Amino acid sequence: MTEAQATEDREVHVLGGGNSAGQAAMYLSKYASKVTLLVRGSSLAASMSEYLMTEIEAAENIEVHLSTRVVDGGGEGRLEYLVLKDSISGAAKIVSSAALFVLIGAEPHTGWLTGDIVRDRRDYVVTGQSLLRDWGTTEVWPLERPPMLLETSIPGAFAAGDVRHRSVKRVASAVGEGSIAIPLIHSFLN
Repeated sequence: MTEAQATEDREVHVLGGGNSAGQAAMYLSKYASKVTLLVRGSSLAASMSEYLMTEIEAAENIEVHLSTRVVDGGGEGRLEYLVLKDSISGAAKIVSSAALFVLIGAEPHTGWLTGDIVRDRRDYVVTGQSLLRDWGTTEVWPLERPPMLLETSIPGAFAAGDVRHRSVKRVASAVGEGSIAIPLIHSFLN
């Protein structure tokens, strides 16, 4: 909501094809001069509610580009353009953009982890106090001391960012957690 006001009278892009991306596009359309919804898939129908598709179609300042990927972007000190690639033709084009909102969903991709690392029902890694509060057994946490903030069920193994159970799904949060993990690792090693 706070970022939408900064898009006033500017062209912006939303990457995603689900309801969150559609809702973001609708909200941004109240401020931005033009909102382009970039969808990697070939249709919105598989991932977006019909009522939302109808609203997007009726909005005069929203365009939808299907089978489109963002492959680059740049500008001087801020985002000024994106490079979009059509997945079907392979053609790339440069478009003006003052902002890119990425709403592509969340999948933790943690299947490669050993079974010793506790994950929730959606496969997000459980860390810190959640290990004790939500899964609190000696099989889950073997030590006398409580787990550190980002520590997994394997003492000394840490997880940061979107992969964590109940994390804030934002780039800035993931970066912040990554920087917090370093002193926690040092503390564990000491």
